[in-house]
Amino acid sequence: MKILKIIVITLLPVFSSIAFAQELDANLQIRPRYEFRNGYKAPIPYGETAAQFVSSRTRLNLNFRQDQFITRLSMQNVRVWGDVPTNTKSDVNGIQLYEAWVQYNFSEKWSARLGRQVISYDNQRIFGEVDWAQQAQSHDAAITTFKSNKNHLDVAIAYNANAETELATPYNVLNYKSMQYAWYHTELLKINMSFLFLNTGYENKLTDPVPTPTPELKVDYMQTFGTYWKTKGKSWDVDLWFYGQTGKNATNTVNAFDVALNFNYDLTDKFKAGFGYEYLSGKSQENTSSAIKSFHPVFGTNHAFNGYMDYFYVGNHKNSVGLKDAFLKFAYNVNKWQFALFPHAFNTANTVLDANGNEMKNYLGTEIDFTFGYSAHKFVNVTGGYSQMFATDTMQRLKDGHVDHVNNWAWVMINVNPQIFSHKK
Repeated sequence: MKILKIIVITLLPVFSSIAFAQELDANLQIRPRYEFRNGYKAPIPYGETAAQFVSSRTRLNLNFRQDQFITRLSMQNVRVWGDVPTNTKSDVNGIQLYEAWVQYNFSEKWSARLGRQVISYDNQRIFGEVDWAQQAQSHDAAITTFKSNKNHLDVAIAYNANAETELATPYNVLNYKSMQYAWYHTELLKINMSFLFLNTGYENKLTDPVPTPTPELKVDYMQTFGTYWKTKGKSWDVDLWFYGQTGKNATNTVNAFDVALNFNYDLTDKFKAGFGYEYLSGKSQENTSSAIKSFHPVFGTNHAFNGYMDYFYVGNHKNSVGLKDAFLKFAYNVNKWQFALFPHAFNTANTVLDANGNEMKNYLGTEIDFTFGYSAHKFVNVTGGYSQMFATDTMQRLKDGHVDHVNNWAWVMINVNPQIFSHKK
C-alpha cells in the first residue's frame, strides 16, 4: 500500500500540470475475500480439516486520453493475510503489472492497441478476464480493431519468450508460445452474433539432459473456432454457443467441441428464472488412443460456468471424460440486495471405469450454489455465497477424496473501489 500511495502522490501532480485537452482518472480497488474450503475443487479426503484464509487484491488503475491516444496502467498486489510477518521488509508477490497498454485511434473506425491487456469477449467462455481470481488474467498482445455501425472486428497476435537472448532457448513459462485470433461481432434481426477463430501454439518441452546446441524448438498449434449468439425480448433473453477444437497439443491430435444453451425469463421486475444445458466433449476411459477428445475452454472465465465450487475446468478436468451440465437459475433483486440460486446436475460425457474395469454410472452429483450481494455504498459492495456438492462414487473415482464427507464451500468478499482522482479539460 505504501508503494501505491507513493506512485499516486508522485504522478498526479505531474499529470495535473500538463492536463490540457486531456482526460485523466485514477481509481483504487481493495478486495479482501474470506473463504472456507471443505471439498473445494474435489471431495475432501476423510479426516482432513477444511482450509480457511483471507486473500486480498489491491489494485491501482490510471487511465489517460489525449487526442487519438488512450493509455492504461494497472498495478496490483495479491496476497494472503499473514503470508509475511508483521515486520517484514519485503512482500511475497510484490507489485504486478496487470495492464500496461497504449491505443492509437487512426480514425473513427480503425485503432490499434499494444501491450499487456485484458482480452474478453461475449460471455467469456473462451476469452475472459477471470476476475474472480485475485490475480485475474491479462495477455501481452497487439490488437487491430475495426468498428463500423453494427460490425466489430478484432485481429490479434502474441509471441512470448523467457527473456532477451542471443540464441533460441526453450520457453519454460506455463503459457502459450504464440497466439493469433480473429473475433467478429455483428447484429442481424436483433440477434447479436460473434464468430471466433483462435490459434494457440504451445512449445513441446525438451527433456533433460537438453542437448547442445539446442535443437529446433517445435511448436504444436491448436485451433479453437466457433460462434456465440444472443437475443432478447421484452421479458426474456437467450444465448447459445458452439465451439470446436482441432490441431495438435503436446504432439497429440485434438478433436473436441462445446455446445450450450441458456434461457432466462423475467417473472416479475424483481424475480428472474432460467435454465441451461452445456455439453463439453470428453474421452472414454475405455479409449486407449493418444488423441485428445476433451474440450478445453482455453482462456475462459471458467469459475462462472459448471458450478462455483470449481470441480471442472478451473485448473483441472483437462483431458478428462468431458461433462454434461444441466442447471436452473433463480435471481431476486430488491432495493440494494441481490440473491441468486443455481442448482447443477452433473453427468460425465463419456465412460468412467472403476478399479476393476467395470463401467460406472455417468451421474457425478448435484451442486447447489447460493449467492448474495449488497450495495453498501457508492464505492462499496459486499458479496458472498455458500455452495454444497452432493457427489457420487463416480465423482470420487475421478477426483479422489471422500464423497461421504460433507463437501461445501463458503465465502464473503468486500469490494472497495473509489475513484481517487478525475480530470477532464
